[in-house]
Amino acid sequence: MNLFNIILLPLFEDFKSESLPVQIPDTYLENFTGKAKETVTYFSPENQKIIVLGLGKKDDFKTVKSTFRSFFYHNKSKIKGDISILFSEKISPEIASAAAQGIALAAYEIGHLKSDKSKPESWFLGDYNLSLNENIDAEAYDKGKKIAATQAQIMKWVDTPANFKTPAVLAEWILESGQKYGFETEIFDTEKCEALGMKALLAVGRGSVENPPQMVILKYNHPEATKTVGLVGKGVTFDTGGVSLKPGDNMNYMKSDMGGAAAVAGTFEASARLKLKVNLIGAIPLTENCIDSLAVKPGDVIGSYLGKTIEVINTDAEGRLILADALAYLVKNHSTDYLIDLATLTGNCIQALGYAAAAMLTHNDALADALSSSGIKTGEKVWRMPLWDDYKDMIKSDIADIKNLSTAPIAGAITAAKFLEEFVDNHPAWAHLDIAGVAFGDSEFGSMKSATGYGVNLLIDWLENNS
Repeated sequence: MNLFNIILLPLFEDFKSESLPVQIPDTYLENFTGKAKETVTYFSPENQKIIVLGLGKKDDFKTVKSTFRSFFYHNKSKIKGDISILFSEKISPEIASAAAQGIALAAYEIGHLKSDKSKPESWFLGDYNLSLNENIDAEAYDKGKKIAATQAQIMKWVDTPANFKTPAVLAEWILESGQKYGFETEIFDTEKCEALGMKALLAVGRGSVENPPQMVILKYNHPEATKTVGLVGKGVTFDTGGVSLKPGDNMNYMKSDMGGAAAVAGTFEASARLKLKVNLIGAIPLTENCIDSLAVKPGDVIGSYLGKTIEVINTDAEGRLILADALAYLVKNHSTDYLIDLATLTGNCIQALGYAAAAMLTHNDALADALSSSGIKTGEKVWRMPLWDDYKDMIKSDIADIKNLSTAPIAGAITAAKFLEEFVDNHPAWAHLDIAGVAFGDSEFGSMKSATGYGVNLLIDWLENNS
């Protein structure tokens, strides 16, 4: 079959028709505005198929990434042949990375567990080449491909059902990632956690007899690093709510309750792939939150690694319990310049911010500004919420040092952060990111909710510019 040479011509909204790298009759572009995902196709006399693709506003990382992903995803079974991407003007390294990420992520398919193993026709599976013109920074494009490879992996794990990603399986994946890309991992099994006194983590996992909890410690070092960053990610591989059982509607989506763990593991992998000049130390507590005769009950008082006693008001507020042990462990055993935790923690965060941004809570203004800047730049936005002591009494317990949930149906994201604050020993540069609304959601790439890969771009950009 005679294949057309395909030219993809991406244009921003402010494009100038007289500066295009290929000639297209004016009649084809007279109604073209350059808005994101807008397309025009022209077949030239030289047997070239020229596809003009609108990218929206210039330097909008998120839109450029999603536009390229959408185009290649929806056309990968239709287009055949080599593709040349010709930008009409020099683009920033960030936009080059966004384009690379979008194209690479278009190859990701959610249905990796389907029984039909025949591979559908796809441009990504063909023996085709992709070329770039001089307006795309090759190094930045390669960086974007590496980040996308990591994102695709963590998206796969977030999308994977809980029976295929028990705490032990997820810990093994992190171990293999470290061995492949160059960061250290250590797995604390149940016996090790018991010996260390990680009582809050163990309490949450008591209801999951067949799949006991584990803690994974991650270390990445660079010889030229001057700063050390601690990262903690919530890794609840499935959350029933425990005895405080969740409603049945959409409980299947609770396989995504390890989105924070995925973001942290992904940041370690991407940092190692990119050889970032930073030292990272991480802790990922992994557990299921299930129902069994051994499960923690509302009203129980449990211990913690720090020694504080916790009154369990609601067993569905389990994420903060396992984060408490992980945060306290890092603070006690490792000196860090910054400490950041990520967790799909509260529905209140979604009520407050919807699906556009993660909630950020910190006392450190400089850290808040830097994370906010990286969020705007990468499209993985954060929005600062107060961490004032006005909310502290809402988690005061009469019977224990602290309770895991306020009985008032308000300010849930804030009181969850106030709970975690009790376990970071006044760390001067700690930030909590509640990513419940942004780690998993609706998209054009599936008929059900799926993983977004949130957190990796945010943290990599912040690490590059602040560490």
